[in-house]
Amino acid sequence: MVSNSQTADRCQVMAYKARLKEFEDLVDQDVIDLRRLKRLSFNGIPDDLGKRALCWKLLLNYLPSEKEKWVPFLRKKRELYRSLIDELVVMPGSKESNDGDCTSLDHPLSINPDSQWQTYFKDNEVLLQIDKDVRRLCPDISFFQQPTEYPCRQIVNSLDIKRLHTRVQRSVLKCANVERKGLGITKIALTMKKANEDYAPMAEGQEAHWEVVERILFLYAKLNPGQSYVQGMNEIIGPIYYTFACDPDLQYREYAEADCFFCFTNLMSEIRDIFIKSLDEAECGINNMMSKLMVQLKNNDLDVWLLFQQQELKPQYYSFRWITLLLSQEFPLPDVLRIWDSLFSDENRFEFLIYICCAMIVILRKQLVDGDFPSNLKLLQNFPPMDVQIILSKAVELANRTF
Repeated sequence: MVSNSQTADRCQVMAYKARLKEFEDLVDQDVIDLRRLKRLSFNGIPDDLGKRALCWKLLLNYLPSEKEKWVPFLRKKRELYRSLIDELVVMPGSKESNDGDCTSLDHPLSINPDSQWQTYFKDNEVLLQIDKDVRRLCPDISFFQQPTEYPCRQIVNSLDIKRLHTRVQRSVLKCANVERKGLGITKIALTMKKANEDYAPMAEGQEAHWEVVERILFLYAKLNPGQSYVQGMNEIIGPIYYTFACDPDLQYREYAEADCFFCFTNLMSEIRDIFIKSLDEAECGINNMMSKLMVQLKNNDLDVWLLFQQQELKPQYYSFRWITLLLSQEFPLPDVLRIWDSLFSDENRFEFLIYICCAMIVILRKQLVDGDFPSNLKLLQNFPPMDVQIILSKAVELANRTF
């Protein structure tokens, strides 16, 4: 006799297989229907066969919809990324930086503003913060501490000359805190602090995944001097790199670094305003997004909204991190990946994020109504473990009420 639970399990398996086939049929088309892909992906992308990695490349506007263009497109992008490493990850005074000119008068003590050494030392200030952040990326899993199968050969076989972490020996240098200081080159507030190097670098010939992420962020900062690197970007890039570096398709996994760089760049082009303090009041700025969250809360649970007003529990105290980091710090990585399936599929680009945040508050209604300011603040800053599907379903419900 088959139990009800066994029947339910079988139904779930059958539904999952049917859903997987929908994705397979869709990506097998010569031209990918992006609208249909978004509709399917919004409800979650199957983990099997690298579907999430492929779909994210499409949803983040990296891969073109025409499949016949993929091979030449990817070859061009990956060659470009390799050239960026060759051009930007160099040591002043080396053959690469001087283009073979050994008569250069540039030296470490040069005060010339065009000095490569001046640029090198300035880059190291930002690199120091990147190094600090990537060494603590996703500490609940060991993935980022493990060696990559595909280390960058021109880096790991350079006798450590080109390995970025060697440029910032954090036990002796100052620890930099990169702050949101507005448009322009990011300012660094320096304080003396000895770091705990939880993630150790690999030996010559190998490199850990966190070292790969460090290189991607460094290149991004170099290529985007107006924004540079801001704390929190490591939390944005982590899930993307993890997804690509775990792709079962070896042809894609080998180039996880390059593909991640371009997908991260595309994503940051959409959410960059959140990381720029001078744009906080802009339409896409963080303050406006937090205001939208409060409007949704007021419309969907007036009692909780009034309680927050009474307790002066401002959204800056908890939702700043939720929105800025796309909830990457509030849930375990598998749940973050599921949430991002919906966010990347959002036709209005991250409007659904506000509904998710509102749903998180509404779901905690009972605890919040019974709590005082300290307990409610602690609850929201340390969101309790919960089935993420419950939150997403509630968010869909709230979104449907609006339209």
